[in-house]
Amino acid sequence: MYELCEKQGIPYRNCKKWILAQNGQQHDQLEKTHEFTKSIGVPTHFVSLDEALRREPDVRARNAVLESPTTGIIDSHTYMSYLQSDFQSKGGDLACHTKVDAVEPLSSGAQGYNIHTKSPSGESATISTETLINSAGLVAVPLSNSILPPERHTKPYYAKGSYYSYAAAHPRPKMLVYPAPTTGAAGLGTHLTMDMTGAIRFGPDVEWVDDPNDLSVNEERLSPALDEIEAYLPSIQREKVMLDYAGIRPKLGKGSAVARGKGDGFSDFYIKKEEGFEGFINLLGIESPGLTSSLAIADKVDSLLYK
Repeated sequence: MYELCEKQGIPYRNCKKWILAQNGQQHDQLEKTHEFTKSIGVPTHFVSLDEALRREPDVRARNAVLESPTTGIIDSHTYMSYLQSDFQSKGGDLACHTKVDAVEPLSSGAQGYNIHTKSPSGESATISTETLINSAGLVAVPLSNSILPPERHTKPYYAKGSYYSYAAAHPRPKMLVYPAPTTGAAGLGTHLTMDMTGAIRFGPDVEWVDDPNDLSVNEERLSPALDEIEAYLPSIQREKVMLDYAGIRPKLGKGSAVARGKGDGFSDFYIKKEEGFEGFINLLGIESPGLTSSLAIADKVDSLLYK
């Protein structure tokens, strides 16, 4: 990702990430996370509390700090614009605001698929394709269920996350800060993130909703979020933290949001060539890490189809 950003002039910053433990139990969770990252080739290391205090004096870590040195942020809009431009320059067509009414497998995909669509003006059209990749985000599971037989249907789960802006100049850590993962929790905790200008915000939290279009922010979420933030950033000015916006993550269950090995309840991205449906690739439960994982996901899909 960094190599592509450098080559294409996409703004990015390798700002690093800290995961904090405030007690022995959380320290044990960080040890499990560290062991798991080593097993999959992702570099992490522990930072001493003295070094952590020197580097980020406003951040509280009572027990341990696990650092991810390769974590960073990118200008997501510039990145997506690049992907769109690259796609179209290679002959791809983009049909925005076009609803997929139905997908019709022809001989279980052996003869391709007919995609029946409707434009904003109500005009119907049919697109024929040999290969179908379902990467429809929040509606990927309903779309998959409309194609696969009932015994292979998946239940969608929608986790709304509220974000909180911060209007004060201090404290302002220079890296991403996450609380230690909680066993079985569906989110990563209300963590500190930032944009390319250095402005910080907090979130997202987890609020289960039935409607994937419910983007309303909930005032009742603010107080518990402030308590969680204050645990690792005690000098935060609570009155300067405000509700900002909300987003929805598509999930495949209410299990853990953190992978630490077998039996952890973690639901990973579902990236699969569907048996009995020639040329049909399903991408389900692709929540926010899917953006920075998109190049790797594309390589995986390519290997499923053509290698």
